[in-house]
Amino acid sequence: MTRYLLLCFVLLQLSCKNNSDKKTVTPIETSEKINVSNKDFVINGGLFFPKGFSALVVVDSIGPSRHIAVNANGDIYAKLREPNGTNGNMALRDTTGNGVADIKQRFGDYPNDGTFATEMRIHNGYLYFSSEQVIYRQKLTSNQLIPNGKPEVILTDYFPKRWHNAKSLAFDKKGSMYVTFSAPTNACEDPNSVGQIKGMNPCPGVEVLGSIWKFDENRLNQSQQDGQLYATGIRSMVAISWNDEDNTLYGLQHGRDYLHNHAPQYFSKWDQAVLPSEEFMKIEEGDNFGWPYSYYDHFKNKKLIAPEYGGDGKKEATDYKNPIMGLPAHWAPNDLLFYKGDAFPERYKQGAFIAFHGSMNRTPYPQAGYIVAFIPFNNGKPTGEWEVFADGFTGKDTIATMPEAKYRPMGLAEGPDGSLYISESKQGKIWKVSFNGNKSEFGEEQLQEMKKAKSKSYLKIPEKLKNN
Repeated sequence: MTRYLLLCFVLLQLSCKNNSDKKTVTPIETSEKINVSNKDFVINGGLFFPKGFSALVVVDSIGPSRHIAVNANGDIYAKLREPNGTNGNMALRDTTGNGVADIKQRFGDYPNDGTFATEMRIHNGYLYFSSEQVIYRQKLTSNQLIPNGKPEVILTDYFPKRWHNAKSLAFDKKGSMYVTFSAPTNACEDPNSVGQIKGMNPCPGVEVLGSIWKFDENRLNQSQQDGQLYATGIRSMVAISWNDEDNTLYGLQHGRDYLHNHAPQYFSKWDQAVLPSEEFMKIEEGDNFGWPYSYYDHFKNKKLIAPEYGGDGKKEATDYKNPIMGLPAHWAPNDLLFYKGDAFPERYKQGAFIAFHGSMNRTPYPQAGYIVAFIPFNNGKPTGEWEVFADGFTGKDTIATMPEAKYRPMGLAEGPDGSLYISESKQGKIWKVSFNGNKSEFGEEQLQEMKKAKSKSYLKIPEKLKNN
């Protein structure tokens, strides 16, 4: 009980600090019929793909949003970033058959409670979605765009609102729901540190916040105490998905920040920009991935002790599970989709698409990420190389600060025809990606232009500043 009270106290302090950073979102109209025209048409909606792929803009701007889901009939549902009021969901429908949503309608008879409201998933006939504090569901009715009835409450988070408060979901095949409970700090910093920042040891409540919990997907009105701790040592996770191929949970961690700020004697500003890895994790029951006591260095392919706990950039941490793959630092992986369809070439089958939201804190180096990447899988394991699948979101070659990016990739969903839907969070644009080439001839030649994209400032490893 003492540990829970201490954790609540820390969270209250953090929520006071972080709530001041949140911006008010201007609501859009409740229901609207869209007039679709070819005016100002841009090829592929401004995006670039491997040769043979193309994109259609389903809707241009529904307002700042997060994850999306696509129903078997093609209807699209999006989670809006709304800090207050009601109607925090958006439904989209194409009634003309041209792929463009000509009906958009807001719904959601529940209170919005913050802009980290994230999830939107369709599972076993229900539409599941989350605000910052509550997970809801509504029963979908065949050919009906808006679900009937008031949303059922599946789970309520009773801890104070905090940073990284997204509730992302995954479902297995046995009636269980997996929920992320992210931590609001970088390294569980000790506020009483003098000189170099130290971490609280042990970190209070890391098994509560900094973890994934398992719940009954059909039980109403649960709290965290009704669930089961599934895995811990995970700082912040927004991208999470159940892989049907090996019947296992996967996710991508947002790595910590401020290695140089916290330990300048060991880490340069360049180190801070390129470390630590965003970790691609295969998550099994009982796993401990080591946050806040360690971090993963994808250049050394090792888990190292965090400087707040005695690390110097060299000391290894051997007591924790390693990721299956380390990805570039600070790119903010915000959605994960294992491709199941047959519409794309064979290399994409059962591989992983990742929406990288893009970095905010690599100064004095350019910001990075802002793409949808693809990682091929062979025999149930990633090949170890990430590919640029969708580029063009930034709108410019060099991003000094995050607001300069035109779009920030956010949500992924697979359509009933095997197409891939991509959403972005700044204005709420959604693309539908299709393959129009010859699947049997698709290979390295079609990937060459996307390989060249890795030389762009927001994708390459920056050169070290001479005076740093």
